[in-house]
Amino acid sequence: MIILGLTGSIGMGKSTTAKLFAEAGVPVYDADAAVHRLYEGEAVPAIEAAFPGTTADGKVDRTRLSAQVVHDAAAIKRLEQIVHPMLGASRQKFLDDAEQSGAPVAVVDVPLLFETGGEKRVDAVVVVTTTPEIQRQRILARDNMTPEKLDAILARQLPDAEKRQRADFVVDTSHGLDPVRARIRDILAQAGKMPQRRA
Repeated sequence: MIILGLTGSIGMGKSTTAKLFAEAGVPVYDADAAVHRLYEGEAVPAIEAAFPGTTADGKVDRTRLSAQVVHDAAAIKRLEQIVHPMLGASRQKFLDDAEQSGAPVAVVDVPLLFETGGEKRVDAVVVVTTTPEIQRQRILARDNMTPEKLDAILARQLPDAEKRQRADFVVDTSHGLDPVRARIRDILAQAGKMPQRRA
C-alpha cells in the first residue's frame, strides 16, 4: 500500500481535497479530526494536568487551551509531547486497517507534515496550494479569525513556496473542484506505480 501525506498551509483547500480523495474511494486519515477525538477523551486528563483550567465537562476547551499556548513556544511543545504519541497510535491503527482492507493507496491528512518530520513516514507528499489572496480571503471569512491570529498561525507553518518545492505532487485549488478531481485521478494513477520509500 502506498501512503500519501496530504498537507498544505491553512486556507489552501486541504480539507476539501481530503474529501475529494475520500470521494474517489481512498481511505483518508484526518489528523485534525483525530485531535478532536483525543480532546474529547483520551488526552483530557493529561492536558488538564499540564494546562490547568483548560478542560470542562470532560472535554478540552479549545478556546481556553489556545489562549494558554498560542504565543508560547514551550507550551506548544508540551502540548505536542502529550498529543503526538496518541496521534501516532491512532494513525498506525488507521493504516493497518486500510492495508488489511486491501486499499492500494491511503492518505494521511496532516497539516504540519513537514514541520513534524512526517514526510519520512509517507511514500509521497501531496501539497495543496492556492494564491495568497484566496488564502487570506478564505481564512478571514472563518468565525473567530483575526488578522493577528492568522499571522500567528502562519508563523508556525513552513512557507507555501517551500512546501511546493518539497512536494511530489501539487494540487492547486484556485479554480474550483473539477480541476482538483482531475488532479487527484492523475495522482492516484501515478501513486499506484510508485515504490514505497517511507522510513
